[in-house]
Amino acid sequence: MRKNRIILFGFILVIVLVLGYLWMSGKSSEPEKSNVSSSQVIDEAYQLIKKEAVFSKNEKLLVEGAIRGMAEALEDPHSSYLTKEEAETQESSLAEERVGIGVEIMNSGGKFIVVAPIKDSPAYKAGLKPQDEIVRVNSERVDGKTMAELVRLLSGDKGSSLKMTIYRPSENRHVELHMKRETIALHTVSSEVLEVDGKSIGIVTITIFGEKTAEEWEKQTKALVERGINGLVVDVRGNPGGYLFSVSSIIGTLLQNGSTFAYMQDAKGVLEPLNTVNKDNPYLNKLPVVLLQNGGSASASEVLAGALKDNNRAMIVGETSFGKGTVQETHPLSNGGKLKISTHKWLTPKQQWIHHKGIEADLKVEQDELFNTDIKYYHGEFHQGDYGDEIKYVQQILSGLGYNISRKDGYFDEATVEAIDKYREQNKLEINSKLDETFFQDLTNTINEYKARKENDQQLQMGVSYIIHTLNK
Repeated sequence: MRKNRIILFGFILVIVLVLGYLWMSGKSSEPEKSNVSSSQVIDEAYQLIKKEAVFSKNEKLLVEGAIRGMAEALEDPHSSYLTKEEAETQESSLAEERVGIGVEIMNSGGKFIVVAPIKDSPAYKAGLKPQDEIVRVNSERVDGKTMAELVRLLSGDKGSSLKMTIYRPSENRHVELHMKRETIALHTVSSEVLEVDGKSIGIVTITIFGEKTAEEWEKQTKALVERGINGLVVDVRGNPGGYLFSVSSIIGTLLQNGSTFAYMQDAKGVLEPLNTVNKDNPYLNKLPVVLLQNGGSASASEVLAGALKDNNRAMIVGETSFGKGTVQETHPLSNGGKLKISTHKWLTPKQQWIHHKGIEADLKVEQDELFNTDIKYYHGEFHQGDYGDEIKYVQQILSGLGYNISRKDGYFDEATVEAIDKYREQNKLEINSKLDETFFQDLTNTINEYKARKENDQQLQMGVSYIIHTLNK
């Protein structure tokens, strides 16, 4: 009897093991489900897309899409998800230096046009010139590519070679250039001295608040003080912002130690004052100061403007600033990307939140139409009776230069012909009553020369005049 029980038990055990094996085999044959979050609904959506979507993507792209979606749901244009490559590009824009060829490029009508090579850069040494059109990079055509794709083609390791084919309109030919990528030092601060009515006015331009901007500022402004300047113009027009620590250091040279230059407000509404902390005496605190700003002055530029305005330290000249009153922090993610989110509001010393409002100029000055014109690099040939944006652009420029233009809608009429003929004659160009490569290039040079003359910069002239008036009181 005992023997029978033992056999029966062994038979049942075999059955259990077989059934267990079959169950495990059946389970392993099912698609493995992997959770991508601790949220049930997100995992449900993820599994459905992976299983049934006709246009399903790999896990990496789906996860990145989810992160982008969460950032977009904040309805904050300054919060975003950055891939590893995008994060590196953003960081390099604020870095002291980067590896590359050193050239500023713009996309005009689908063409990549050289604005200017940085002096002494590989691009400069190779002979790249303003208005050159980039056609190929390392034998790969660039037409139809985005700016980001072009930047990737131009990027590479230090010392690596690059071959570029460009079309040069001034010579009507293609040129092949060879260069090697090098470390390019990025300077964000420049200065000069303007002599007016026996007074020396220092003009300091800050293009962005990067890692070394405060050091550049100190070097440039101390040199100006040693030259004996009587007043200071700070130009942050078109400056999109940057690092808060850079602008706080600059403010520290202009305000007394311990001055409140802004407030930070966290998500709970708690306010924290930001005060200047100076190792040295604020060596610029006795000079009359004017700050130039426009609609492109944003973020850290506005912190500077708000600090100087609310502390009655400077006259703000120009236009209302952009109006960005938030501070972003960038957090690294395990996939190599980064999540940039707005974590604080910043307020002026008088606790004003300037978000979507901007900082108003004390002296409002608008530039003339020609000075404000964005330079465009058009190509082609056009005759009387034609119509297009290229013709409209030329009409606007010629009108700004004082030529008699009856219409500026892009129709090539008789008055436009006469203005073109007159322009060609005055600038010693061939008289042929048409728009061509030679005309477009010469017109671009004319605009650049117009913008370079300080007497045409009405905002700068107003700022300098204010300082002279203050000094003569």
